[in-house]
Amino acid sequence: MTDQPASITSDGGVIGEDDVTYDVVVVGGCGHVGLPLAIAFASRGTRVGIYDINDAAVKQVMSGELPFREEGAEPLLRTAIDEGRLHASTDAAILSRAEVVIVVIGTPVDEHLNPDPHAVTKALRDAVHHLRDGQLLVLRSTLYPGVTRRVQAMLAKEGLTVDLAFCPERIAEGKAMEELFSLPQIVSATGRQGRERAAALFRTLTSHIIELEPDEAELAKLFTNTWRYLKFAAANQFYVMANDHGLDYARIREAVIKDYPRAADLPGAGFAAGPCLFKDTMQLAAFSDNSFVLGHSAMLVNEGLPLYLVSRLEERFDLADTTVGILGMAFKGESDDIRSSLSYKLKRILEFHAGEVLCTDPYVTVDEGLLPLDTVLERSDVLIIGAPHKAYRSLDPQGPVVDVWNLLGQGTRV
Repeated sequence: MTDQPASITSDGGVIGEDDVTYDVVVVGGCGHVGLPLAIAFASRGTRVGIYDINDAAVKQVMSGELPFREEGAEPLLRTAIDEGRLHASTDAAILSRAEVVIVVIGTPVDEHLNPDPHAVTKALRDAVHHLRDGQLLVLRSTLYPGVTRRVQAMLAKEGLTVDLAFCPERIAEGKAMEELFSLPQIVSATGRQGRERAAALFRTLTSHIIELEPDEAELAKLFTNTWRYLKFAAANQFYVMANDHGLDYARIREAVIKDYPRAADLPGAGFAAGPCLFKDTMQLAAFSDNSFVLGHSAMLVNEGLPLYLVSRLEERFDLADTTVGILGMAFKGESDDIRSSLSYKLKRILEFHAGEVLCTDPYVTVDEGLLPLDTVLERSDVLIIGAPHKAYRSLDPQGPVVDVWNLLGQGTRV
């Protein structure tokens, strides 16, 4: 292996990289899953390459800037680039010069909430001619059960002799640079050698390795996200029950969990959204032949919360003559990620019922329709906290506020 990765050109290409080799190349490595992983490996001395088709993101990463918010990651990224341990490229040929290739392509669900179990194999087919015998191929994102073995069959059909592992990511957005080093890592593979190589790879990040078979690991990942989604649904259902009777769920919850370990994991109410929890619950429902009653019920509760709030507001106000301001459009607090954000679902519902809807967010940069916070505060008759950003905690609005999260500490009743 060479000591220094090649340099990037202004068009995202690579200068003189033919002889450069890498310990790890991350496919899709400029995204929320791939980039923190690449940075984490580089911070431990691993020579890391990133392959991504997003030219703008590649250039941004190589300039030392993150394309999204991830606490503590940017200084490590700059250090890794400056010390020659991380390089990003739009050239798929970089894959052939890696000992380990990590793929962060996951399984999406379509508009009918059905998973596409072929998405990963289709994506890999486009890059398979860049792979070579002897590599370790690690699948990283959430997979529909059976996809790992399907990929193994595809590789064998292509005549490739590679070790294949599935090592699901377990991080929460915004916490990656802490959790990649502190959380146990599940490791599975289609053969013993692959499992041993994958375990050795991830031991550079954490000493806590848990070994499973691929089918078990695929379900473990789905069970994890679905369990969180179910807990949030229970909390939101409790919230609706309490609120319908004029009671404050936050006050009741505080009494339930105080010094009582068996109830310590009861969440507060709020929008349960984002790119993973809902999607993975629907994957598990499909896996169970759509007999997953708890999962479908959780979907109805969580996805129905925006409409419930609007219905309650209609009982209190003449919405047709009301300006409603939404504070926070990201899918969760301290994030700039709007994927599957229920704040946008709330906005769409309100645009049908309210006189005007104004939106703001201190972190989101991809929505040109957002307004400054002061403008929204000044012009709104009613405020709704969509994402519980810390910046809103010190607000003292004079008008009515819908605060399902109890971020302001004044209760959750609507």
